[in-house]
Amino acid sequence: MKNITVIGVGYVGLVTGACLADLGNRVVCLDINAERIAKLKQGIMPIYEPGLEEVVRRNVAAGRLFFTTDYAEAINAPEAKAEMVFIAVGTPEGVDGEADLRYVRAAAECIAETMDHPLIIINKSTVPVGTGDWVADIVRSRQPKPIPFSVVSNPEFLREGVAISDFMNPDRIVLGSLDVEAAQQVAQLYLALRAPIMITDLRTAEMIKYASNAFLATKISFINEIANICEALGADVKEVAAGMGYDKRIGRAFLDAGIGYGGSCFPKDVKALAHMANIQGKHPQLLEAVMQINADARRSIVAKVRNLVGNPNGALNRLEGKVVGVLGLAFKPNTDDIRESPGIDVIRMLQADGAAIRAYDPVAMENAARVLSNVTLCQDAYETARGCDALVLATEWNEFKHLDLPRLRQLMRQPVIVDGRNIYEPAVMRQHGFTYRGVGRGY
Repeated sequence: MKNITVIGVGYVGLVTGACLADLGNRVVCLDINAERIAKLKQGIMPIYEPGLEEVVRRNVAAGRLFFTTDYAEAINAPEAKAEMVFIAVGTPEGVDGEADLRYVRAAAECIAETMDHPLIIINKSTVPVGTGDWVADIVRSRQPKPIPFSVVSNPEFLREGVAISDFMNPDRIVLGSLDVEAAQQVAQLYLALRAPIMITDLRTAEMIKYASNAFLATKISFINEIANICEALGADVKEVAAGMGYDKRIGRAFLDAGIGYGGSCFPKDVKALAHMANIQGKHPQLLEAVMQINADARRSIVAKVRNLVGNPNGALNRLEGKVVGVLGLAFKPNTDDIRESPGIDVIRMLQADGAAIRAYDPVAMENAARVLSNVTLCQDAYETARGCDALVLATEWNEFKHLDLPRLRQLMRQPVIVDGRNIYEPAVMRQHGFTYRGVGRGY
């Protein structure tokens, strides 16, 4: 058993802390947001993540998982001094696409000013290449007196919606450090997971994270580019992707054409990697194309709505007087995260075109209500469809896959569906009397 502190109780930090506790360690999760910590002490999760609440409750009850806002309590508690401190704070997008490291800096400074014994400091946050060296410089410069420490990069590869499973069943564990012994100590935390463990230098470990996310984003944009060509040539991108996926060199994962990628990782990580390349005088043409194709995927959905139900003589405000329903506000199923949500982007573009919007999401309504204006938020898919001229499917929640289609059609003013996730079959939709458009389905 190790005594561990995790700084940050967002998606990465809370999942990391809870799962490390579930592996038998004593874990203190720290956050400067007092409201979040107070809720966690009451058993209230600050995020929606399937299975997380159960893991948190189990380990709190077992006396392995604790929450605090106090750095000294988290790191220097006499009965359980921290041996390892994970930094798992947010690294949001900066003004030029770079990663904003203000929270990483604040965490490093507080660790330095608080620690009274040697520590291994582990960067779990997604940070630009070179951040591990930068964190080490901050800690050295802010320590009241010199205390030995090591910095290890341990990038996360968690997918929202299946984060607990991803932590407990990883494809690989990546550890980077100038101190191989420190990296090997961190590796001990993960031995029970029986996953390949790769130990490398700090900068390579940091780059592995960015390269991985950029490649997955590239697969999504690639299949969306193919989808555009399929529409023009009369081919079905779902069948194309299936045929490609049988090739072991390609694989089927991340070849689902649609409305594009979103969330807290792919958009900002691709931008940050492009920014790193640009400031080094490189030319990330592929990354720039990936981002452009992703933006075009959203615009394409709006264009389909406009072409199907728009006012033919209106150069501007083509959707004036039209009502459009949007199903799905989270960026993907099984999460309440709306960061870079394609559905929300589409709503704003539809509003700019004059449409009135009705919308629904199974779990993200509260978060969406904070950022949307002049949108009628509904109780379910059927209420959303009532009186609509078109319905846009933006998130492939399971409950949307088995809707009562005759009922849906009866509720709509015009039976038009634009399927941004290709969850419906065109022939079936036509049989039910819908005008249907997916993405790359070869009409």
